[in-house]
Amino acid sequence: MALKLGSASLWETNAMGLNHKADKRLAALHGVDVRSSFLKPVKATSGYSNNAASLINDCVVISGKNFHQMATVGKSTNIVWHKCPVEKFDRQELLMQKGCVIWITGLSGSGKSTLACTLNRGLHSRGKLTYILDGDNVRHGLNNDLSFKAEDRAENIRRIGEVAKLFADAGIICIASLISPFKKDRDDCRALLPEGDFIEVFLDVPLEVCEARDPKGLYKLARSGKIKGFTGIDDPYEPPVNCEIVLQQKGEDCISPCEMAETVISYLEERGYLQA
Repeated sequence: MALKLGSASLWETNAMGLNHKADKRLAALHGVDVRSSFLKPVKATSGYSNNAASLINDCVVISGKNFHQMATVGKSTNIVWHKCPVEKFDRQELLMQKGCVIWITGLSGSGKSTLACTLNRGLHSRGKLTYILDGDNVRHGLNNDLSFKAEDRAENIRRIGEVAKLFADAGIICIASLISPFKKDRDDCRALLPEGDFIEVFLDVPLEVCEARDPKGLYKLARSGKIKGFTGIDDPYEPPVNCEIVLQQKGEDCISPCEMAETVISYLEERGYLQA
């Protein structure tokens, strides 16, 4: 017998978090036999299959093999790469999509963050799992120890590239949005991923257009000398040479963020990234 509380049974309301002792007292008033648990005990081995045992054994074997393969990477010594039988392919099948990195580059004010958010919304509406790594947002946490000196800007890009690689390996479509002015830094991030999984999108917007927009007031500060080493003013921007997608704005011809996002989505669809 299940005691009804409104439209839910006593068992159901208990599962939703009501006080267990209060439920027992209430049930007793209505003559309901209540045990110490409303749910049938489940054995730890219930449903355990040979396949599951095989997977665990695989993990042990893989870990054991790698235990002797010590490596030195950068300043890290005596480290081991631990493999797991659940790999990128398996995660992609689960998500029904292919993990990749969409790297949006361009001058400040070119519309990178706007495109990233519009693209994110467009893919989400299609049932695809995405995540944005915005240059400013990442500096609020992971990279808040970095300045805007040349070496710190390079490290900022390197870290974001490594994080983006992890997202792509998880089967997620990662959208990285940051100025990333130097070709070498972008190429280094590209080299982290399998061929084809790094999709560089260049927002080719003239400096005068970006400066006229100046959404953060940074160009004004740079022109007045209050900001030094600002990309496009007293620091160079190296346009991509062989990027996958170029979104141009010339003169007064302005492509809407939705149109730009659809261009990127079409690219992903044509190359099979929106299916497993």
